[in-house]
Amino acid sequence: MSPRFSIIIPVINEEGAINAAIEHLAALPGAASLEIIVVDGDGAGKTIRAIRNGNVRTATSEKGRGNQMNRGAALAKGAILVFLHADTRLPADAFSLMERALSDQTRMAGAFDLAIASGRPVYRLIAKIASLRSRLTRIPYGDQAHFFRRVYFSEIGGFANIPLMEDVEIMGRIKKRGGRIVIIEKAVTTSPRRWEKEGILRCTLRNWLLISLYFAGISPERLSRFYK
Repeated sequence: MSPRFSIIIPVINEEGAINAAIEHLAALPGAASLEIIVVDGDGAGKTIRAIRNGNVRTATSEKGRGNQMNRGAALAKGAILVFLHADTRLPADAFSLMERALSDQTRMAGAFDLAIASGRPVYRLIAKIASLRSRLTRIPYGDQAHFFRRVYFSEIGGFANIPLMEDVEIMGRIKKRGGRIVIIEKAVTTSPRRWEKEGILRCTLRNWLLISLYFAGISPERLSRFYK
């Protein structure tokens, strides 16, 4: 039988995190109805070689999250595609929530609210602002676990081949086509590691600046010079 969900995880240098991500998915209610596909942007497949679960499907692709996610989608067999960062965790009832969200045939894609795995008030504020922004704009970011009907994802051509903003671009494209995007109120939980590594203020301001410049018409290619 074909899986109901295909969870596609783009990775690079995630040897230390990938097994925890896979184990979390495998323990969720409804996990029997999913397949997990890990796509490594490292041609040598260092993260893939670290995977312990023999049921996980793997591939390598040209580096770049959009390229990697499109490669995973091309391999996927599930009716619903879920694109998940290696440091993001789905809520326990994620699969039933996504089924319910897409039971309305006018909805083509969606994402979750965001939480950050830290008790610090500043992270709660960042997450609350991100969730509110995505509800108002209907353009959620990739760390909110985008999900799509597979047929629709293929119809619109998948993610754009750009070095940055592929998550924003595809949601904006869906909106322009008149497609409906649902934001599930239950949150996914992402790691604070990138804020902790770069500094909370620097990381937050940099992200806000980049998205503002993108909507102002600056190309992702130019913006990528300022993002590592």
